[in-house]
Amino acid sequence: MKFLDQAKIYIRSGNGGAGSVSFRREKFIPNGGPDGGDGGKGGDVWVEAADGLNTLIDFRYQQHFKAQTGHHGQGRQMHGAKGEDVVLRVPVGTQVLDEDKETVLVDLDEPGMKVKLLSGGNGGWGNTRFKGPVNQAPRHANPGQEGQERWIWLRLKLIADIGLAGLPNAGKSTFLSAVSAARPKVADYPFTTLTPNLGMVDLSPSERFVIADIPGLIEGASEGAGLGTRFLGHVERSASLIHLIDGTQDDVVEAYRIIRGELEAYGEGLADKTEILALNKIDALTPEAREEKAAALEAVAGRRPMLVSGVSGEGVTELLRAAWAEVKLTRGEVTDEGADMIPETPGGWQP
Repeated sequence: MKFLDQAKIYIRSGNGGAGSVSFRREKFIPNGGPDGGDGGKGGDVWVEAADGLNTLIDFRYQQHFKAQTGHHGQGRQMHGAKGEDVVLRVPVGTQVLDEDKETVLVDLDEPGMKVKLLSGGNGGWGNTRFKGPVNQAPRHANPGQEGQERWIWLRLKLIADIGLAGLPNAGKSTFLSAVSAARPKVADYPFTTLTPNLGMVDLSPSERFVIADIPGLIEGASEGAGLGTRFLGHVERSASLIHLIDGTQDDVVEAYRIIRGELEAYGEGLADKTEILALNKIDALTPEAREEKAAALEAVAGRRPMLVSGVSGEGVTELLRAAWAEVKLTRGEVTDEGADMIPETPGGWQP
């Protein structure tokens, strides 16, 4: 299934049904009077966050959604039925934006969340409503009220516990495939990953969390360069970040500064998230090169990077344990004092 995280659609609620002009005409009931029923209310337009969806691809093939018009009233004071609603089922984490693509109307960040976007028009009154001592035989009824319409944008921001950040070819997809059942495309050239990927990490039956791998960032991404800001939004909801740096490149410090600069320039609190720094691809480095590059990163970041290799599995368990500690903190299951005392579960994940 193709990944689609933005879609522009047209929505319209249903018109109200028209009221009826009718009179009782039974043979043995003199002066029967009016008995026209009211029209039914038009259908509403709803949006619902549904589990099991992770793309907006369905809205690529259908962009117009119209609720049903309310049924018209009939004689014998029979009121029209309400028109059927339209329910847009979207992935959890979808935002509904106005046509300007900036104003957020709804943020569906919880499973099962359901919000009404447009209300259907009210049904028109039948002629029964207008009878009185002065006008005992009204011969008019109201038409139904018009429905509402508008264009909206749907924008998906994946919900994950941990987000992977790094330059292109930093080994993010290899790392994700090593720690989860996700199978993103892996190749030896930059920008292999063109769409975000989600992976479920199972440290043990009771310890699991979701990692989001986004396409690699380059300098100027916060201003639209490369794949731009489009995919940075997918790590907005992540509680913490794993910042992977390719250990085989010449200047690891500059790589660190580029990503940190883009996170700060993008805003939305990305730069304030807890960051787990990791030097990747250490299987290709000598012990001396590992120490030299780790020391250089420690000098600029103010903390010791973790040494990992998605290919050999070295250091991966320790990195996942550190990530799990951050997830537990975010979920409120432990306090800051207890984060370092999370025990390992026997029989847990191994690379």
